Amino acid sequence: MKTELQEFEESMRRQISAFQNPKEESKVPRPMPDRGAKSPGQSASSYKTGHLVRLAVRTRALEQDSVFEHHSSSISKLEAQLEAEKAAKKAGYPIIGHLIEIRRL
Repeated sequence: MKTELQEFEESMRRQISAFQNPKEESKVPRPMPDRGAKSPGQSASSYKTGHLVRLAVRTRALEQDSVFEHHSSSISKLEAQLEAEKAAKKAGYPIIGHLIEIRRL
């Protein structure tokens, strides 16, 4: 008689092998995205909800702050700020000085 742990391990092995070696008939076609949908790189005026986040950023430690603006579609201020900080670092600003303002769109 198998224990619960052995049954669980066998179940997990079956699921992992099914995931790694999918059969053709088990594939479900994904719907194609709507071509008329808005791309994430549009202007802030096209967003209906979200925040405009302004951060003071620098590329070097002894440099004056410059303003980095990020348009977030998030309704949460904290999430919008975190998105803006990630976008600033991705844009090449390793030092984020402080938050200047968050304005609701």
